[in-house]
Amino acid sequence: MASRSIKNRPGIKKKHPSIGFLAVFTVFLAVIVAGFSGVYALGSSWIGDLEDYDVSDAGQLNSSLPSIMLASDGTELARFQVEYRDPVELDQISEYVREGTVATEDERFYEHGGFDLAGIARAVYVNLTGSGKEGASTITQQLVRNTILADEMNDISFKRKVREMYLSVKLEEQYSKDEILLMYLNTINYGSGAYGIEAASQRYFSKHASELTLAEAAALIGIPQSPTYNNPIDHEDNCLARRNLVLDRMLTNGYITQEEHDAAQAEGIVLNTTETTVDGLEKYPYFSSYVRDLLMDPDGDYRYSEDEIFKGGLTIQTTLDVDSQEAAEAAIKEKRESLDPAINGALVAIEPETGFIKAMVGGDDWENNKLNLATGERGVPNPGRPSGSSFKVFTLIAALEAGISPQTMVDCSSPATIPNTGYTGANALQNIDNNNYGTISIQRAFAKSSNTGFVRLEMALGIDKVIATAKKMGITSTLEANPSLTLGQSNVTMLDMASAYAIIANGGVRVDPTPVLTITNSKGEVIVDNTTPDTSLSKTHSEQVISPEVAHAATEVMKTVVNTSEGTGQEAALPNGQVVAAKTGTSTEYKDITFCGITPQMAVAVWLGDPANVKTLPARVGAGDVFRTFMSAVLDGQPTEQFPQAADPTYKNFSDPTYHVGGSASSSNTDDEKDDEKKKDAEDKDADKGKDDPAPTPTPTPTPTPTPTPDPTPTPTPDPTPKPDPDPTPTPTPTPDPGGTTDKPAS
Repeated sequence: MASRSIKNRPGIKKKHPSIGFLAVFTVFLAVIVAGFSGVYALGSSWIGDLEDYDVSDAGQLNSSLPSIMLASDGTELARFQVEYRDPVELDQISEYVREGTVATEDERFYEHGGFDLAGIARAVYVNLTGSGKEGASTITQQLVRNTILADEMNDISFKRKVREMYLSVKLEEQYSKDEILLMYLNTINYGSGAYGIEAASQRYFSKHASELTLAEAAALIGIPQSPTYNNPIDHEDNCLARRNLVLDRMLTNGYITQEEHDAAQAEGIVLNTTETTVDGLEKYPYFSSYVRDLLMDPDGDYRYSEDEIFKGGLTIQTTLDVDSQEAAEAAIKEKRESLDPAINGALVAIEPETGFIKAMVGGDDWENNKLNLATGERGVPNPGRPSGSSFKVFTLIAALEAGISPQTMVDCSSPATIPNTGYTGANALQNIDNNNYGTISIQRAFAKSSNTGFVRLEMALGIDKVIATAKKMGITSTLEANPSLTLGQSNVTMLDMASAYAIIANGGVRVDPTPVLTITNSKGEVIVDNTTPDTSLSKTHSEQVISPEVAHAATEVMKTVVNTSEGTGQEAALPNGQVVAAKTGTSTEYKDITFCGITPQMAVAVWLGDPANVKTLPARVGAGDVFRTFMSAVLDGQPTEQFPQAADPTYKNFSDPTYHVGGSASSSNTDDEKDDEKKKDAEDKDADKGKDDPAPTPTPTPTPTPTPTPDPTPTPTPDPTPKPDPDPTPTPTPTPDPGGTTDKPAS
């Protein structure tokens, strides 16, 4: 432990005359080593390395202050500490504790000046005559031993005793008796990892130190003499005997009456323990551990050392909303109850305007599996899991930024041989259930989640452009330049996906996702404040990464996933009519299911799957209902809101014959063709009776005119829209190309 100085503080009245080293040393000689020549010189060398210790505040003698993590409403989430400690003021400690401690540990505490000559003489007599064993250390000496000279605690030499006595005298010159007693009560070891009387009160009796009864106070006072063997959890008989000794001394010293003494001794020790966690994580450990690791990341923005977190006394207020967190955990739990026990889930919810992480579910069994499924394993190149078709949003954004209208036609036939991709012959790319959608608009291809259409669009754009779009929207994983990229075969985290989708909900502005609201140091000074990005105390940054026009256009397309009869995310529609924009995702062989949805208030990413990557999910299961359950709880009683509005982007007449995207015939639709599309949507809805469609009918999509291409193209009229299969037996899934995905209408 680093040495600390004690300098005279103005305004502190010294209760005892100053006693220099010579006086201390003379007494020590007289009592212990009288007659030993040369001791003075030796003693001078023993204290020569003691600096002029400076303790500007009594509480700073405790070098190990816990850092506390709080939710946004002040709920304690974690307490990081080397020792379980909770310092309090003297008036927050029961009088029984104060008086009993003095009676037991140092009955002449208010009379001596740091060490007790009478106590030393008495201890020597008792120990030498064999009539018992008694210590001679005063409360002040014990405080010095446990704080300033903690590194020498196990040293029983004369040298350590001289140093201890010298510093005890200096402390008595510096502080009042009550200040010294308070420091002692806040630092002494009470066993079971509890340091200080408040921590001990909570540990053994689950109450504050001010609320302790006489019997409870006496039980705690008896523990420090041997914290391991006197604590009531492990050695109740020892604790009881020691407690009764404390009561005897309190009676002898006149602090309690005979009646109080007898009544307290008649009581047993009734424990009401509070468990302390090894890692300090008390609530929502997947979130709390994520914040802790973020703060200690040597390559991150905070870069706190282990000592700063576990000893620095920081107060870390997080962005976590307890009600939202409870709703998220309940939604995941409800979904998992209907699935194989091996299937787990993750959810991240971010407030788009601020980047604040409001909820994070990373798993359900922290004690046995500490892998956070929402953030992925730290330190690996590509944490997370495949997102499936929810990744198609980045291809959509890239197309809009390239000036390609969502009404541009794309060939969504299935199976499809696509040039320059490897999707040929037996490996021809397929849509879900090999549905042949024909040539339809990009908007409808997005709603239906057409694999063939979006791989064609991706190839026409260039895979590098899709990667660049995903990167600027916050995807941190390594993305391979592979045609299956848009199908979501790369590992991504739900944290990254929620953050990326939040940009769309926020009009194209990215605000760094953060779980930290503020950090306050042990002096009460705010040292981090993320309430406003880009300020001097903020660790977060905001930037317009896509235009408001593109964000608005993307939102309009994404709405059709939820509010049209052919959308794959209809089950996510909210009962209060709040508009939702989203994208579903399913990876190869139904190993992963995702749902990424946004409202103006929240961006949410949900994942379902087997962390061991063994079990598969049923073919008709989606995650949109998890979103609906969660958001219904979060938005309960709140008014509905609209997404940011903007003009349409500037579109061009795009055509790529190689990949069957656009063309003059398929990109300039007539009003008659739009009327035909309206009729088509009406037919779809009639055929879909029994399924609720709470949102208004979207703007109809034009029916295409076939575009001549080098390869045979399907009939331009789209095939009938696939309906959710009411039969619980899943339709056999076609064998996809390695890296291919399947997506389906949610049941």
